Amino acid sequence: LVSLFMSDLMVGLVVMPPAMLNQLYGRWVLRGDFCSLWASFDVMCCSASILNLCLISLDRYLLITSPLRYKLRMTSCRALALILATWTLASLASFLPI
Repeated sequence: LVSLFMSDLMVGLVVMPPAMLNQLYGRWVLRGDFCSLWASFDVMCCSASILNLCLISLDRYLLITSPLRYKLRMTSCRALALILATWTLASLASFLPI
């Protein structure tokens, strides 16, 4: 849940203010090289948010379907690895193209 919070917070603090300026002025008013960086952060934060929601759903599914084996399967190291994989995948999908 903390990872989901961080991705949504980054959307609100990093992605939305330039998007609001873009909507208000009808064009990109910031520096030109900042546009591709902003677009990458937009894709990364939104992808991380979606992937975090998928991981939370998977976690809840595993807990409901096999509650006795859940603590053996979902260790803190495994949870951390899944969170790191989520952010790595989101970063690669967004910053690799630029």
